[in-house]
Amino acid sequence: MIKNFSKENYPNLYGKRILFVCRETYSKPLWFLARDLKETSEVAAFYIMSSECTYNKCYYNEHTIFEWRENLPDVKLYDVSGICDEFVNGMRSKKDPSDQDYLDMLEREYTHFKPLGLQLMASQENTRHYHYRKYWPVTSDAENKYWLELNYKNIFRILDDFKPDVILDTDNAELQRTILTEAAYKRGIPYATIEYGKYGYYKYPSFQNAFSIDPYFRELYEENLKKSPEELSEEYGYINDFREKSSIMNKEFDGSVTSQYERIPLINSMKIMLGKWNYFWDQDHTAGNAKRKKLSGMLYAPTAPYLKYYLDVERIRRKLLVPNKYFENPVEGEKYVYMPLHLIPESSVFVKASFYVDELNLIEQVSKSLPAGVKLYVKEHQAMLGERDVSFYKRAAELPNVRVVQINYYRDPKPWITKALGVVTITGTAAYEAALLGKKAIVFGDVPFSLIKGIIRIRSFEDLPEAVRSFGTVDNIHSAASYLSAVKTAGEEVKIFYLMDEAEEIFAGRHKESPEFAGELEKLLRFYEKGLENYKSWKARSQNG
Repeated sequence: MIKNFSKENYPNLYGKRILFVCRETYSKPLWFLARDLKETSEVAAFYIMSSECTYNKCYYNEHTIFEWRENLPDVKLYDVSGICDEFVNGMRSKKDPSDQDYLDMLEREYTHFKPLGLQLMASQENTRHYHYRKYWPVTSDAENKYWLELNYKNIFRILDDFKPDVILDTDNAELQRTILTEAAYKRGIPYATIEYGKYGYYKYPSFQNAFSIDPYFRELYEENLKKSPEELSEEYGYINDFREKSSIMNKEFDGSVTSQYERIPLINSMKIMLGKWNYFWDQDHTAGNAKRKKLSGMLYAPTAPYLKYYLDVERIRRKLLVPNKYFENPVEGEKYVYMPLHLIPESSVFVKASFYVDELNLIEQVSKSLPAGVKLYVKEHQAMLGERDVSFYKRAAELPNVRVVQINYYRDPKPWITKALGVVTITGTAAYEAALLGKKAIVFGDVPFSLIKGIIRIRSFEDLPEAVRSFGTVDNIHSAASYLSAVKTAGEEVKIFYLMDEAEEIFAGRHKESPEFAGELEKLLRFYEKGLENYKSWKARSQNG
């Protein structure tokens, strides 16, 4: 249970109407907050995934939306189930059932952060032509427009009905979150979600779905720049220690696929696939959801292509984690620019850098911007191994100044960065790591750490040659320290992945709620309270000029 939840300690949450935005695993910690906060505040939850809220109870949703339905029945629950059926019926009745006048209105009034076309980029179900997950079909323009329209109407109904004072979230992926950001802004409702500052476990609240750098956070950074080195001594010490470490990978990735550099035993791969088979057998046949999946491939990814896709992923992944014909080793002493790739699709690219999701095109543009005699070292993301078609690596390697390098030649990002002239990444952690190591980097999205001196935000490919020529070391320790201080001021050390995993263990009856779990929940609650206070203060200052 949350301790000390009072008006004095949580003035921006106590007694308020709170709408939680929920999707799959990220919703699990919010259930516990809702359970505790509903005693003194009015709370509701909005589930945004089509399959999650329309499927019969199965392993997929038994500990997410069904936990709310069955064990928090007094909490008002909203979802997208109604518009899912409306979408299916509408697409059957007309070739294009969307209302163009309504869409024109949305384009005029609800595009403060992004136009409608970029809003659609937030979901992998509407962007199959930009990624490799073949179990999603390529959607038509009519499907995209109609789904966009229905979601706006549904969200307007929810906001009209519940009238939230605040909206709280733990992620930024999916179309509904993008729409909520626009609608909440229009209505003056603070909508807080998690932004990853990349500094240890620290995260801070974003009030624009982490699309770009929140103005209040930018202001905090600029205030910290005015501090003396003595006032930032703790941050200076952290950076100096960081530069001395042999391993710099963030501890939050421990145990995840991001930190996996070895090929797992074949029996483990077989167990993974058996687990997926059992998961979908439970979903389709035991729970009886197979019929619904036939209604719309866009809303409900079919099972057979999914299983085939991930069988291929496991097979290809095993090949790529050992010496192979697609990846080569770096050449000792060779001048190079380091370009680590992303997991595609992921919100850090599709939400934060929607114009730059084609990584092969990016490789081509960067390669032609390099000085003669400099190579581009392209390294795949560990979590992407097996998901990307191997033809991608072949095409990238055809460029004469590009090497697609073996991902586990080094077991940590540090040597790749320190031996490079500089780093190029869409929005990745490597730019932050390079900045803390005193190396310049290029990014293509407004990530918070792009505030650090030496990180260059590219807005046109024509700017690439000059940016690359500027690569080298940079005296940026004060800027980096100011950034770290701003992250600490704005945020909290929230172990969100621990909260999600532990919540599942508690729901499944394998663990009981522990003091550690309760403590992390309180940190999450303080995270929101602190963010709302900072946002309110910034807004008051901006309105007063």
